[in-house]
Amino acid sequence: MDKSSVVPFIPRPGREDREAAEEKKGWLARRKKRKAAGASPGRLQRLGQAFAEQRWIWLTVLMGFLLGRAELVEGIAPFAAAFFGVVLYVRREAAFWAAASLIAGSFWAPDPSPAVVVAEIGVLYLLFRGLEIYEKADLSHAPVVVFASDLLVRLFDVVLEDKPTWMPYVWTAVEAGLAFVLTMLFVHALPLLNRTKKSVQLKQEEWIGVLILAACLLIGMTGWSVYGVGATDVLVRFVVVLAAFVGGASLGTSAGVVAGMMVTLSDLGAAGEIGMLALGGLMAGILREGGKAASVFGLVLGSSVLSLFASSPADTMSAAWAAVAGSVLFLLLPRRFIDSISKYVPGTPHYAQNQREYAQKVRDLTAERVARFSEVFRQLSGSFRQITEASGEQAEQNRDFDHFSNAVREKACATCHRRSMCWDTQFFQTYKLMTDMMGAVADKPGIQAADIPKSWTRMCVKTPQVLDILKREYELYRHDLHWRRQLQDSRFLVADQLSGVSQVMDDLVKEIRREAQQMEHQETQIREAIDRLGLAVQTIDIISLEEGRIEIELVHAFRTGYDECRKMIAPLLSEILGETVSVQQERSGDPAPHLTTVVFASAKAYEVETGVAGAAKDGDLLSGDSFTITELATGKFAVALSDGMGNGARARMESSSALSMLERLLQSGIDEKLAVKSVNSVLLLRSPEETFATIDLAVIDLYSAHATLLKIGSTPSFIKRNGEVIPVAAGNLPIGILQDIEIDLLQVQLLPGDTLIMMTDGVLDAPGHAINKELWMKRVLQEIETDDPQELADELLDTALKQNPGGIRDDMTIVVSKITRRQPEWAAFRFPGLGRVERPRTVS
Repeated sequence: MDKSSVVPFIPRPGREDREAAEEKKGWLARRKKRKAAGASPGRLQRLGQAFAEQRWIWLTVLMGFLLGRAELVEGIAPFAAAFFGVVLYVRREAAFWAAASLIAGSFWAPDPSPAVVVAEIGVLYLLFRGLEIYEKADLSHAPVVVFASDLLVRLFDVVLEDKPTWMPYVWTAVEAGLAFVLTMLFVHALPLLNRTKKSVQLKQEEWIGVLILAACLLIGMTGWSVYGVGATDVLVRFVVVLAAFVGGASLGTSAGVVAGMMVTLSDLGAAGEIGMLALGGLMAGILREGGKAASVFGLVLGSSVLSLFASSPADTMSAAWAAVAGSVLFLLLPRRFIDSISKYVPGTPHYAQNQREYAQKVRDLTAERVARFSEVFRQLSGSFRQITEASGEQAEQNRDFDHFSNAVREKACATCHRRSMCWDTQFFQTYKLMTDMMGAVADKPGIQAADIPKSWTRMCVKTPQVLDILKREYELYRHDLHWRRQLQDSRFLVADQLSGVSQVMDDLVKEIRREAQQMEHQETQIREAIDRLGLAVQTIDIISLEEGRIEIELVHAFRTGYDECRKMIAPLLSEILGETVSVQQERSGDPAPHLTTVVFASAKAYEVETGVAGAAKDGDLLSGDSFTITELATGKFAVALSDGMGNGARARMESSSALSMLERLLQSGIDEKLAVKSVNSVLLLRSPEETFATIDLAVIDLYSAHATLLKIGSTPSFIKRNGEVIPVAAGNLPIGILQDIEIDLLQVQLLPGDTLIMMTDGVLDAPGHAINKELWMKRVLQEIETDDPQELADELLDTALKQNPGGIRDDMTIVVSKITRRQPEWAAFRFPGLGRVERPRTVS
């Protein structure tokens, strides 16, 4: 056979090969598209990552070189082992560069010891690899590994030198301990240098680690000088003046002490640096309000004063030139860089602004999420209501008739010889007959065969059998209808509750957005006004300046007993805000044992004083009536009265449970009408027995004295105003009887001095012989002359009890509420030179 004629076998690509080819084609197409559009975001991202990696490598090399040549007294050098250990655990890809830079730096050390550094790095790496093999190479073990490697190498070096004294062994232990501590500090400091996303604030361990790392790097510059001025001295003064300018006198003094101690550890002859740097940092921090130039003047003056007395002229000039050089570096530093540092220093305005911005972001995010949840609950409520309303009465009636007609056709008409004539020929007559029979059964479930009209028997030969079937099916239908209505009521209850939750969440969103307003200018105005009174406060936080909803938190350290907040600060705030402000709450020992937090809020224009009197039926201890009196968080005052069915424990349970649910719903912020409907639905679903309770609710706005009265099956209430008695009545069924209860919302504008009297039916029905009981109650109230709510309630109860000398026929409860205008304890006063505080616009 001719080989040239043989056709080579080419396998047909399978499914996986075809998918790979298509994927490759798609990848090539996307690559061509990216080339046509230019540099892709992925490439830019990779370039950015590569730049960050190179920056980290160069930073590692620089720090390694300086730490490799850094030494303390007696040749102690714990920096190399600690730095390499942390880099090995945290950024292993940079370990080679760290080792090379440490070894290179050790050649330029004051006491060169590259062999020791190489040995420490080698032992440390071997220990790390051994732990890695056994899966024990955890970052928490890094200090121990560094301690062990440094101790082994240094002990071996001391043994080889064969020194007869014991001090080298002590210095070896000290160096190993310092390496252990430095490793823990570097663990917190080194990751910060490579962090791409800065945190809002630094932890205390991170701050200490960064400062110690900076001090160690400065030690690595020991011995370098330019024209006789040491680089370490220049950078130390630069760091001190920067710390003083950013954090004030306290941070500047602390930086001077720490920097001076680190310089002294590397050169015992420089012990005087501690005092000079501390004084320079103190004066630079005191004068920082004058700007950079003032801080520089404070540093030069503070560091030069002590050097005049404690140093030779040459050292004095060297210290002065170092201060000048450090000041020049500080003056050349961009303001933006200083502001970025101050964002992480507690107590600075930039730090506070950074915290406020972060808190505002959290508030905005929280408000957005709560708003989304509110919309979800609102949609769920609409869905439940739509599903319930979709199954209308007409559709249910059609389904019910089909059910009855099918049952009769299957059980009675299946064997009847007239079936085809009734259901085919005379369908409409049969339909009317079935409708009439179903109506008769519904009106009288116990209908008998003798009650059947003769017109039915003429049309149907099996009328008694059909009637029996309809009666049995109707009994089943009644039970089915009961549970269907229960299910419908449950759906309505769920819809109402979801709607109420959505409403509360919407109010919460408004509160969150209202608190997110920036009011630094108003806080400054209030602080200046309080300072002019000679009162120094710690902090002032304005939560809200909305009219009628002012809320200001103030922290002070005044002595107890003088009551400056009520007598001076509250009247001052009332004057500059144009609204009466009072002390709402005081918390001693918050946020510190010697401090007190005071909450100032808008003073309510009205107050409600209440009185209650009651008696149980036949003198029993337990009454079936219940009442509740509570002040709501929305600046409203709620008074509720409930009368359970009957008397005794069962009635008490019904009335108290209704009021308990109502009070909790009102305190959560749900609308009054929706709260009453929710309580009614719960009472309907809780028990199939006939239990009900009346509800008499009054919600009084303490800012406007506007009252909303809700009466569900309750007796009339009365308003006593200047000798006139005004009845307030509503005619509807008690709660817990019908699903769609009628809620009468009565809006009443109360006046100062008005007295609202609410009572149960046992009080109003006390005079059984009276024809018009409302007129009798009005006459009784007009005859009572006292204005005290408790005395009025007691006298009214005595009058009702006297109507039945033989005993109490029903439970009696009376709740009296008197509206009075609130008088501020201390009047506002005008302080010369103080203006009104400008209020921000309300966030909608």
